[in-house]
Amino acid sequence: MQIIVCIKQVPGTTEVKINPETNTLMRESVAGIINPYDTYALEEGVRIKERSGGEVTVLSMGPPQVQESLREAISLGADKAVLLSDRAFAGADTWATAYTLSAGIKKLGTADLIICGKQAIDGDTAQVGPGMTEFLDIPFVAFVRKVEGIGNGKIKVERLMDDGYEVVEMSLPALITVVKEINEPRLPSLKGKMRAKSAPITVYNADDLGVDKQKCGLNGSPTKVDKIFTPPPRGGGQQLSGSASEVADKLAGLLRAAQVI
Repeated sequence: MQIIVCIKQVPGTTEVKINPETNTLMRESVAGIINPYDTYALEEGVRIKERSGGEVTVLSMGPPQVQESLREAISLGADKAVLLSDRAFAGADTWATAYTLSAGIKKLGTADLIICGKQAIDGDTAQVGPGMTEFLDIPFVAFVRKVEGIGNGKIKVERLMDDGYEVVEMSLPALITVVKEINEPRLPSLKGKMRAKSAPITVYNADDLGVDKQKCGLNGSPTKVDKIFTPPPRGGGQQLSGSASEVADKLAGLLRAAQVI
């Protein structure tokens, strides 16, 4: 079984800088980590490989330093790593990201199962996984908490709902996004770390993928950030003292004066 796990490198700190010209994150200036939800996707891919055989390829899009996260993924059990990296991909919104990642998957050939984390902690949109299925024209289930079984060209999963869960079966190839309830990610082994140091990482640019550069990156993003600013600090406020009834009377008087009540 050929499994592709999509991961994203996200800032490992809240101290991030914004490019004043593009209003996008300056990722080069901060240390990156694997998006936490994607670690559950990777763990599930490795577990499926261990049960059913096959190969796990981890795929990401970003600048060259994303290779650090890809090597970490190899240390955690992935067999291969592929990075989509090109200046043309910079500043992509969820639509442009889904378009580029889908092109990367097509470049790799047929995948039986694609696994993503339910969302990234920097954008919190949960849109890239579903968007990829539109470009790939394959079935999709979100918020998967358990893979019940894979066989005969089908996959059966439990989808987490607000009031319980649903059991869904669909044909392969397919894409699922997973929640943290699905497993407990492992720690890297010494053998895995040693293998990750020397493992080759395949890098594809826009020309390698044959994508339309007008659909990639900032230029190809239908949504754009118009302005980013720090909200002004709140005013000082007023402290009321006295008994509970006295404070209530004072508060009511202030609200009446402000014509709130």
